[in-house]
This record gives sequence, structure tokens and C-alpha cells, in this order.
Amino acid sequence: MSAAFFPKLNILQLSAREKNARTLSDQREKDEFSLDIHVEKNIGNIVQVKLEKDHHNHPWFCEHIKVQTPSGDCFEFPCYWWLVNENEVMIREGTARLPQDDTKSFQEQRKDELESRQKIFRWKEWSPGLPMSIDADVKDLPKEVQFDEEKELEGVYFGLEKFLGVFDFSFVIWTENVMQNWNQDYMFGYQFLNGCNPVMIRKCMQLPDKFPVTHEMVEGCLKTGHTLREELQAGNIYIADYEILKGVPASSSQRYLTAPICLLYKNDLNQIVPIAIQLSQTPGETSPIFLPSDNKFDWMLAKMWVKSSDFNVHQLVTHLLKTHLFSEVFEMAIYRQLSAVHPVYKLLMPHVRFTIAINAEAREKLISKNGIFSQVGSISGDGMGKLIQNAMETLTYKSLCFPEDIKARGMEDVPKYYYRDDGKMIWEAIHCFVSAVVKIYYDSDEKVQQDEEIQGFVKDVACSGMNNSANFPKSLESREQLVEYLTVVIFTASAQHAAVNFGQFDWYAWIPNSPSTMRKPPPQKKGQVDMEYIMDSLPDRDCSCKALATVWALTQTENNELFLGMYPDMYFTEQPAKEAIKTFRHKLEEVTNIIKSRNDELTLAYCYLSPDKIPNSVAI
Repeated sequence: MSAAFFPKLNILQLSAREKNARTLSDQREKDEFSLDIHVEKNIGNIVQVKLEKDHHNHPWFCEHIKVQTPSGDCFEFPCYWWLVNENEVMIREGTARLPQDDTKSFQEQRKDELESRQKIFRWKEWSPGLPMSIDADVKDLPKEVQFDEEKELEGVYFGLEKFLGVFDFSFVIWTENVMQNWNQDYMFGYQFLNGCNPVMIRKCMQLPDKFPVTHEMVEGCLKTGHTLREELQAGNIYIADYEILKGVPASSSQRYLTAPICLLYKNDLNQIVPIAIQLSQTPGETSPIFLPSDNKFDWMLAKMWVKSSDFNVHQLVTHLLKTHLFSEVFEMAIYRQLSAVHPVYKLLMPHVRFTIAINAEAREKLISKNGIFSQVGSISGDGMGKLIQNAMETLTYKSLCFPEDIKARGMEDVPKYYYRDDGKMIWEAIHCFVSAVVKIYYDSDEKVQQDEEIQGFVKDVACSGMNNSANFPKSLESREQLVEYLTVVIFTASAQHAAVNFGQFDWYAWIPNSPSTMRKPPPQKKGQVDMEYIMDSLPDRDCSCKALATVWALTQTENNELFLGMYPDMYFTEQPAKEAIKTFRHKLEEVTNIIKSRNDELTLAYCYLSPDKIPNSVAI
């Protein structure tokens, strides 16, 4: 390795933090070393370091460089980049800079940097209609986005592969509350608020024509003397409509899929309970509306069908599409459009850590044509693409803005909606943090408009990553818009992913509560179902074991997990940005304490959005 500087004094000391990578079986260690650099003349401030590596050495990861002059001045150079073969890297002094604030020579250097990265991080259409992904398989990923050795040794899918052959019901310690109460209507309704998929439910002010529920059908579920029309107008009726599944093919002739509609009601106990279920989008004699007043087997099976549909939508839309795939689009655009010295690059990098790598693994092992999900779910490989295409057609950027989504679904005032309450606190904390950072570097809306890199980032997301979607902004006009956009990126990768991922074993481990697939078609008449039919409808032992192993593996965090607000890498070097991080962490600690105090009073605690349990990025 050789180093070139633009130093200030005759003798200075260079110290570097490195990760030495030899083979994947070696334990990666961090080594710090220092050396003296002798310079014959004073040539000004130190603004850049160049690292060169010849082909004789192993790949080398430089975290950062600090330069200490004899007079005591210290210059910091964040790097966090791999040197492979004979390549070199130019490392700017750590102060973040907007492109328009840089000198002409450095503007040219930034363009060269991005052109070089764009050759490495190329867009690829993995499946028609889906968000674009990186043009590389797991083995060919750029070294910068691969798992480090510790993550690799842990094995992202190690738990899955380990347990697929031996996982048995007797090994599972069920969540007692779920196992005992899964068939209770209040527990069924509770999961629409605080389970794995808390985004499907919305307030219903008017019943759709395709769901002809009458007052006489549900009268026994309503407050005495109240009509269905009155309860609709009072805002006490909610609906979960799985129309997105209409026309999606099932994975085989032995597995069935439907697109149900479920009506729910806020009762006198402030519980959300189901009051009517239709197991298709087309009413009629062969698609009856099931009710709590029906026989217990009809009602039990109808709820199972809703939860099975919810399982498939949750996995492929709420979880895969809206957190994993979107975060990969953001990460790709970061590498392609933002220089390493850009403040937004520094802000977002901790929140895309390992995302491309985990998605590449998922495309290969989990959601491929013959992957794990097609083995445990109801939807074929082709069906997965169809479902996600359906979701993309209706998806909007504003739906990723947490407060906007809550408002659009009319869920501002429903009681015991802890996903909403905790998510709102975290959204506000992230928004305040992002706002503080943006104000450090952008003193006006014009600065946002003039920032070619940030405009390129937003355009690349919409036009390339999101397939030229009209529902995503292609430019930003103000600091306020920039703050909201960056809050969406961070919230999606951290809090939203945590909310829809880490409860999977809790809610899916008891198979009848959320069957991953159904082996018999939905009943077309009432009164023909018994317990034997229900047991024959549930997934078989092999499928259930695979589903259990999958959700168990997907809910594991790594031993050295970095949770929201933990930024050990030195991307920002300026004190104002460091103070913003400190304030952010303090606010997150306050939120954690509020949630803990609330949970101490609950029979069933909601912990998925406690900041101390939210990883910084989509990495599992």
C-alpha cells in the first residue's frame, strides 16, 4: 500500500483502521496501525488521501484514516471501502459537502466516482413488473455489499437449513396466549392491529357492492338498538379486503388460494372483532357470507381462510416488496448517484447495510421458482410475480409515509393500535433527526433544487428502480420534501421492516392461527364442514415444519446487531452532525422507556417497534 497526501507540515502521522480479509473461514479482525509520512515542504491543508494496493496482497478493507500533524491538528478520512487486486481509492477529508459547494476539480472527481460505481451497481429486471434489483448473483456481488465474515459465519439461512429436516412440533415453545386464544374473535381481530400484517385493516364508511352484508346478518354482533348503517356512520366498522389476490394462481392443484373480504367491528370492550367473512370477491350462492352466528366449524374455517390469505399477502407484499425490495432500490440509487462525501450518503449508509446481500440470498433460496416460499405458501413462482405486480399498480409513495398511511386508512383513533402509536413516535424521532441533519447542509430550498446528486438519486429510484412509476417523485423542490423522503427511506428499512418481520414466529408458529396454505378448496355452502375437513384443509406435517423453520430463521438477529440509532462507523466527522446523532439516540431511549412502561401494563406486550429491538437496516 502507498499513500499520497496534500499535507500541511513537514512530518505527520497516519493511522488507519482496517479489516483484514483473507478467507471466509478466517475471523475478521480490526487492526489499527500508524506510520510517519515525511514531507519536504508545506503545501497547504490536507484534503484528500489516495490508497493504492498491488495485486500481491489480499483484499483490504479500509474503515477510516486519521492524520495527526506535529502541531496537533487532526484530519479524519472516512473510507469504508474495499481495495481489491490493483485498484485504488481516493478518500476525501470527512467534512460532508454538497456537489454545488465543491470546487470544479472535485466536482469532476465526484462524477468520475459515480460513473465508476454505476458500472458496478447495474440495474436488472429480476421479474417483470417488480422493482429493479442489482445485476449480480450472490457469488458475484460487489465486495462492498457482501456480508462480512461474522454475518457469513452465522449463516443467514443456517437456522432454516438446519431445522428443515428435524424441526418438530415438540421442539417449539408456543406463545401461550396465541395457542390458547387463537380461535377467539378478539384475538383474530387484534392481529389486524398488532400482528405481522398491521396494514391491511381500514375504516369502512360504506360497504362495497361486492360484499352485500345486511343489518339482519350482523345484528347480534352490534350494540343493542344500533343498526349497521349507524355503526358505519359512527366509524365503528372496519374492513380487510384481499382483492389483490384475485386472479393470482395457486402453486399446485393440492393447494388453494382465494381473495376474501372480512368485516370487523369495534365493540363495547374496544375490541376489534370479525362480524362477516366472504371468501371471494364475487358474492352469490357459491360464496356465502360466513357469520359468528354460524356453526363453530364454518366460522373457524372462514377465519382460517382469511388468515391464510393474510399470510401470503404479508410475506410477498407487506414484507418482501414494501421493505426488502424497496430498500434495495434505495441502496442501489445511493451507490449510483451519491458521492461518498455527500451528507445524504453518510446519513443513509447505515440503513442499507447488508440489504442487497440479504435480497440476493432471498432471490436464490427463498422466493425463487422452486424456493422455500413456493414450498410452504399457496402461491407459485409465477403467482408471486403476479401478486407483486398487482401491488405495484396501486402503490404510492405517500403510502410509505407512516402518518399518511394511517390517515388514509382512517386508523387515527382506533383503540389499542400499538403499531400506530409506537410507529408514530419513531417516525417523529427519525423525522426530527433527518431535519436536523438536512438543515446543517441545506440553508435553503434552492440548495435542494441545485443539488444534482440528490435529484439524480430521487430520479433513479422512480425511473429505474421503480420502473418509471408515476406514483414516486422524480425530483424534490424543498428541504421539507427532502426530509420526508429521507425519513421514508430510514423508517422503511428500520422500523417498518421490524414491525412486519420480527413477530412472525410469535404469530405463525401455531399453524392453525395462520396457515401458510390450504389443502382443500373454500366451502361453497354452509353446514358442510366438520373438524375432519378443517384438519384436512390445514398444511401437512412437512409443509408445517418448513413454514416453522422459515419464520424462525427470519426472526433471528445477529449477535452484533446494530439497532436504530447505533452508528459505530465514522461517516460524519462534523460536530453538528454528531450532536444530531446524540439527540436522536436520546429521543429513541425516551421512546423505548415509554413503550416499556406501557407494555408492563399489558397482558400481551407489543415490542416489535421498541427502538432497542429495531435493526438499522433490512438485513434478515
